[in-house]
Amino acid sequence: MGKVRLKRGKEISILRGHPWIFSGAVDKTEGVVTNGETVEVISHSGQILGYGAVSLHSQIRVRMWGGAGQPVNDMFFHARIREALQRRSKQSIDKTTDAFRMVFSESDGLPGLIADQYAGCVVCQFLSAGTEYNREKIIGAIVEEMYPESVYERSDIQVREKEGLPLRKGLLAGKEPPELITIQENGLSYFVDIRQGHKTGFYLDQRESREWVTTSAGGLDTLNCFSYTGGFGIAALKGGAGYVTNIETSAECNALGQKNFILNGFVQESFSIVQDDVFMALRKYRDAGKTFDMIILDPPRFAESRSRLQGAIRGYKDINLLAMKLLSRGGILLTFSCSGHITPDIFSDIVRAAALDAGREIQIIKKFQQSADHPVMTAFPEGEYLKGQACRVW
Repeated sequence: MGKVRLKRGKEISILRGHPWIFSGAVDKTEGVVTNGETVEVISHSGQILGYGAVSLHSQIRVRMWGGAGQPVNDMFFHARIREALQRRSKQSIDKTTDAFRMVFSESDGLPGLIADQYAGCVVCQFLSAGTEYNREKIIGAIVEEMYPESVYERSDIQVREKEGLPLRKGLLAGKEPPELITIQENGLSYFVDIRQGHKTGFYLDQRESREWVTTSAGGLDTLNCFSYTGGFGIAALKGGAGYVTNIETSAECNALGQKNFILNGFVQESFSIVQDDVFMALRKYRDAGKTFDMIILDPPRFAESRSRLQGAIRGYKDINLLAMKLLSRGGILLTFSCSGHITPDIFSDIVRAAALDAGREIQIIKKFQQSADHPVMTAFPEGEYLKGQACRVW
């Protein structure tokens, strides 16, 4: 087994439970041959800290699997996946939905692995060199612990290139899944396209936020921005929204959104789907003097890297300012950021600044984070990427 020896004092974060070792913390490596292989991590003084997966291309040079005495073999992956499933079962997540995140990377002790269940299909992403190196062990553990009808890969995400890995997707085990998988969530049904859809097919992390919208949208004229395949809009109609306008740039997403509204029995007279850029559409509504009682902003990630942080802050402020100007007095703004580089404090400052420039007063009535199947390990705060606020706007 290869070894990675750390510089003096760089073992502190590992001893505190953080799973990442950056290249600048490494003193030297010995006997490392293959990208992703398991290595022994040693402090500068020679203390064995545990085992991790080495990445020869990433600034995150090692992702820790666990402490000393935890061999990384087939049994290791079986145990970690079994533990992740048991945690979801104890939270009774599977009682309200048949679609949830069963493995959330570092927060479940499997850095770089995403595994989402959609009814009888498990969709995986192998995002690190370590998960790629151990992919056959991981696939075997998923099959034997979950008994899925299908295991499908969606490792077509740019972060793999930072690990020196090619992008790929396709069937890994079981039978070929249908073109659209039907899932159930909080009494609603959704078609999910696991092959072409965003992330692994659906925004599972917003389940609890969608449920809140259902309880809050009664009678409200609602604008659902960045609507994807209609999730928030459908949840609003279930709660009795007066009318829902959905805005999305993608024709493919809008076509699937139309199917989802009809799937849940909503008539065309209760909703519309507009193919447009959200920034442009909000300005058009402003210029036309249009107002809404509830506006939902769930944009894609604006800050892909720290170098794009300032541009992302301007983008978030712009759409929040425009939305506040469109809200009727006492209306509700539900606003989110899924950019990990936008911290909750930064996001609160953005919303506050937008309200000031819009000449509106706001009251925060609810704060949100990703749903419970996307847990945040206290030693790994980077796992908290989704943040949101429901604001009453005056």
